[in-house]
Amino acid sequence: MTTTESRPWGSYTVVDESPAHKTKRIEVAPGSRLSYQRHRHRSEHWYVLAGTLHVTIEGAETVLLPGQSVDVPAGSAHRAANHGDVPAVFVEVQTGTYFGEDDIERLDDDYGRAGAGAVAQ
Repeated sequence: MTTTESRPWGSYTVVDESPAHKTKRIEVAPGSRLSYQRHRHRSEHWYVLAGTLHVTIEGAETVLLPGQSVDVPAGSAHRAANHGDVPAVFVEVQTGTYFGEDDIERLDDDYGRAGAGAVAQ
C-alpha cells in the first residue's frame, strides 16, 4: 500500500520501506522548492525521472535532468528545487538507521517550518 502526502511544494509517495530503507516518489511543483535541510540518521540517493531538478548540497548547486542522479550524505545540508514550468519528479532512496519525518533539521524554509524536527503540512 502506498501513502501520498501533500506538501506546500508538491507531494511525495512512499512506494517501499523496510527497517533498512525507504523509497519515495517526490514531485516538486513548478516554481517550488523543499526546505534547506539535513538528516542525522539517513543518506539519500535521488534519481530524476522528469523535469529539471536544481539540487543544492552544502551550498553547491547542480542541475539534474531525467536519468541523472546524486547522493546526499547523512548530515549534509541539501535542497531540491524546480525552477521550470513542469513538475520535477524524482525517486529518493533513503538508507540508514531511522527514516521518520522528525529526522529533519530545517535550516531554511519558504513555508515557515524551520527548526529541528519541524513537521508541518
